[in-house]
Parts: sequence; C-alpha cells; structure tokens
Amino acid sequence: MFKPSPKSTDPSELVVGGITPLTMIDYPDHLSAVIYCQGCPLKCDYCHNSEFIPREATNPIPWHEITTFLDQRRGLLDGVVFSGGEPTLQAALPAAVKNIKKMGFLVGLHSAGPYPQRFAELLPLVDWVGLDIKALAEDYAALTGSPKSGRAAWQCAEMLIESGIPHQIRTTLHPLNSSPDKQKTLIKRLSTVGKTDHKWQTCRPSDGQNTRRDFPGF
Repeated sequence: MFKPSPKSTDPSELVVGGITPLTMIDYPDHLSAVIYCQGCPLKCDYCHNSEFIPREATNPIPWHEITTFLDQRRGLLDGVVFSGGEPTLQAALPAAVKNIKKMGFLVGLHSAGPYPQRFAELLPLVDWVGLDIKALAEDYAALTGSPKSGRAAWQCAEMLIESGIPHQIRTTLHPLNSSPDKQKTLIKRLSTVGKTDHKWQTCRPSDGQNTRRDFPGF
C-alpha cells in the first residue's frame, strides 16, 4: 500500500491525471467538474478508473491550467469534485481544496478512505463526500490487496457519518459482497454508526471515457 505523500501547502504539487469538464452525476443535484487525482494504493480488479491507479501520470495537467479553466466557468458550475485514483493519497489535496473554495465553488470529495488521518483533515474543508465502502472490513483484503484497508475505510465511514456533512456511501456489488447475508450485515453495521445515505452500485469496468482534455484550455 502506498504511503501518503508528505505534507504540502502548495496546490500546484497536486498530480492530476485527468478532468471531466461537466457532469451532473458526480455531485448530486449540482453541475460540477471532476478533477482526477493520480495514484491509488488499492488494487481492486473492477476499478472504474484504473488509469489513475499508478502514482505517476502519463500526461499530468498543470494546476494553473485547471484554475484557468475553472475561472472561466464561474457562474456556470456549482462545484468541483476531487476524485481519482485516491485523492487523499496526495498531501497537496487540502491546499488544492482551499484554492477551489476561494474561487467560490462548492467542493466534493470521492474517496475510498484508505488514509483516515488525512480524511479527517479534509472533512471540515469539503461540502459533500462520496465514500466507497467496498465490503465488510474483514473482506477487504481479498478485494483491495491491502489487509488494513477495511479497518481504515470503516473508520472513515464512522467519521463521515458522525460529522453530519452531506454524503453518500456507495458499495459496488461484487461476488465478495453481493450475497443477501453480506448485504444485510453491511447495512446493519452502517446503521449502528448513525443515519446515512447508502447506495448499491453495479460493477462497471473502466471504459476509458470518463476523463477528457479535448475542450478549450486542455
């Protein structure tokens, strides 16, 4: 499992592998752009964004290009979502979030929760979170290749639910979690933490079409 990068206060150090300029589904009820942060410590075989798993980006997008593009979208977009990959892997993420907030956008975060300490640091900065809870904690190693990832993700779920921040917890259906007993147990465990919005998702492998740079400014 990758170690998260050391602390940074410079948003330009964020390694961005791609961007979707407009989406209506990544931040519920808001028009948003999605910034795909490069690198993920998990190795899920059904990953929808597998091109962002490697820590190094093939063709990274400079931060100044992103802010220039977003500056032109003031009043047109409601928010910006940081996705990946796993955004919390990168130390520059809190600084990047603050940068986007200063531009007047709402900020959403997509995360699988592998780094609870950085997740806790980000919670006060964001307006909405989409958290992946992939399975019961004891089943994570078979899904992600990381023995400790289940404990970390469920710790993040507890923090998120208790924070009161608007959110959605998503679980992608997979043979390891799709039996009725597994589903029932997962929902029960979430309910013991508190009230949450949970959604089951269909497993969809990456189609390579979720990031684009073929528009003005990219």
